[in-house]
Amino acid sequence: MTKTRPRTTVSKDSLIREQAYRHIQRKIVSGDLRVGEAVSEILIAKELGSSRTPIREALGQLVAEGLLEQTPNRGAIVVQFGRQDIIDLFELREALEIFAVGKAAARPVREADLDRLKVLVDEILALKKELDKSARDSLNSSQFQEFIKSDMGFHTLLIRMAENARISKVVNDTRLLIRIFATRGLPNGKELEAVHQQHSEVLQAVSVRNPARAMEAIGAHIRESLHNRLDEFDNWEREASLEMDIHF
Repeated sequence: MTKTRPRTTVSKDSLIREQAYRHIQRKIVSGDLRVGEAVSEILIAKELGSSRTPIREALGQLVAEGLLEQTPNRGAIVVQFGRQDIIDLFELREALEIFAVGKAAARPVREADLDRLKVLVDEILALKKELDKSARDSLNSSQFQEFIKSDMGFHTLLIRMAENARISKVVNDTRLLIRIFATRGLPNGKELEAVHQQHSEVLQAVSVRNPARAMEAIGAHIRESLHNRLDEFDNWEREASLEMDIHF
């Protein structure tokens, strides 16, 4: 009896800590917790109906992963990413994805995986056609969520095909940070066409088991994404600077 209780307690504490981790992460992704905002242990504990200890442990994990920053006076706050942070994240993603895609392309590929990749590629093209039929210059918010789902699904499956769980986790964490902190506008028709073309090139190289071509294609795709994110960050920074000058 005595030996069983500690194991049960640890399991329960771990479950609450994981719940708190996911809860805080969702609040950051959704924008409920904004850049520079402090995370209240008391408030999160109240929302989850738990003690503050697992909340504190979850905050420590998010600090270690780079979503939060520990400050002397305000506790854990949502980090503010700069231009170099975005570059660093994309460079990490590029290095890992190039390796993973090369590994995936060098081995026999399951037909089911190729079929799923093609579906995800076609979904981007379908969004492009929807946009062409509308009078809008860019996707609306619901279409943007579909785009994110298809885009992330394509990259996630490619990395999973490399059968390296550690690379998969690091890349997923990196993409999450990019999604939260790298400014991104709603894609226009030209961007959708480029993504569709780039994904198609990667898929073609993987399907014929050409690792060199697959690695070249995924690298070019990620570098173009970095270029676009940096342009958007620079525009955001200029607009923020002008707004501060006006208020001053």
